[in-house]
Amino acid sequence: MLSRLLNQPDTDWYTPVAKSSNSTLEILYLGTAGFVLKSHDRRVVLDPYLSRPSLWTTLTQPLTPNTALIEQLIPEADEVLIGHAHYDHILDAPQLCHSTGARLIGSTATVMVGRAAGLPEAQLVETQGRETIACGNWQVRGLPSIHGKAAFGRIPLPGDMTALPPWPPRFYQLKHGLVLNWLVDTGNLTVVHIDSADFIEEELTGLQADIVCLCAIGRHYRPHYVKDVVRLLQPKWIIPCHWDSMMTPIHDTPDLLPQVDMPGMIEEIRQAGCEPVVMPILGKAWF
Repeated sequence: MLSRLLNQPDTDWYTPVAKSSNSTLEILYLGTAGFVLKSHDRRVVLDPYLSRPSLWTTLTQPLTPNTALIEQLIPEADEVLIGHAHYDHILDAPQLCHSTGARLIGSTATVMVGRAAGLPEAQLVETQGRETIACGNWQVRGLPSIHGKAAFGRIPLPGDMTALPPWPPRFYQLKHGLVLNWLVDTGNLTVVHIDSADFIEEELTGLQADIVCLCAIGRHYRPHYVKDVVRLLQPKWIIPCHWDSMMTPIHDTPDLLPQVDMPGMIEEIRQAGCEPVVMPILGKAWF
């Protein structure tokens, strides 16, 4: 029923970015705000959400990660970075860490979710942001941020988690906690991941990114969202994310969130002097 009310993406929006002899980074888009950043010796995952239960299941049942799907789609990972602890950003992260041995890195709320799901302390890295964390030859840093007012002008599921949440959780039991934009420095390229519809300008000031993964619904809630990001970070490429409804199975054609104007975002990115890279879910691009 929901799919009948929502539009679907136009395949003409998608931007093929082929691998070249100079490519050092592969990016796999997981849908929602999720990505896998991969080089010849490192795999860093951001906000993985592959299980994507239906709207009915999300509203009425505890949410259980789809272990087989997670293991199939992301067989290897070294680190999993979480921007905030809402279910559509963190639900699959503990299982991914369990199956790959990856470290789960994020806020207090993120670490509480990891503990609730049974991850050992050795795989949990808590940060309050503004600190550099070594990931092999890569470095990552969480930049304190804020969640957009994406639920009828209000922040959805606000608050922190300083105690263990139930596991498996109901969707409303996972509060966002500290919100972090992630800066990932591979040594060759710098990627900034903005997984919510807002950010703190002062935390981005003085930084530079080659690639920005940018929450597409932010344009609906924050004036000059794209222009401000470009002014602050001066990226060459912008990859829109968090544009789908999150409710369709990962291999099905996704639905667009009703607030997303992808043609408008593509044009705004171009007018700002950057190259838009719109990726299909489970699509890859090389940089």
